[in-house]
Amino acid sequence: MKRLRGYIFARPFMGERAPQHVQNIILRDYCNKKGFELLLAATEYAMPDSFMILESVLDDLDSVDGVVFYSLYQLPTQSKIRNSVYSRALESGKSLHFAVEGMSITKPSDVDSVEQCLLVKTTLDNCITKVEV
Repeated sequence: MKRLRGYIFARPFMGERAPQHVQNIILRDYCNKKGFELLLAATEYAMPDSFMILESVLDDLDSVDGVVFYSLYQLPTQSKIRNSVYSRALESGKSLHFAVEGMSITKPSDVDSVEQCLLVKTTLDNCITKVEV
């Protein structure tokens, strides 16, 4: 059975917020449905734009088969840093999973789908939501 390290947030992400216990429930459900063993989730610091815990999780990839994020919207917003996350996992032969979206990155071509979701969310967040007539 493949072992995945959980990764959750203690702060809002891309305009979303979920309590930590809810994030853990979603991770557990995802792993149960997919046949993975969920290891204790690492919780990112609440400081804005902090990814120190994610860096630590990536440094420890040798001890797991991959990382399961609560949501792909918890990935770094800067594309250079995000691409480094993808590269580090794939070059180590590991996978990245996103429980809420039911998506995963197991090969380089999977990155495009995740990036498309991020692009759509970013675009929608910048759209006009109300027009006065």
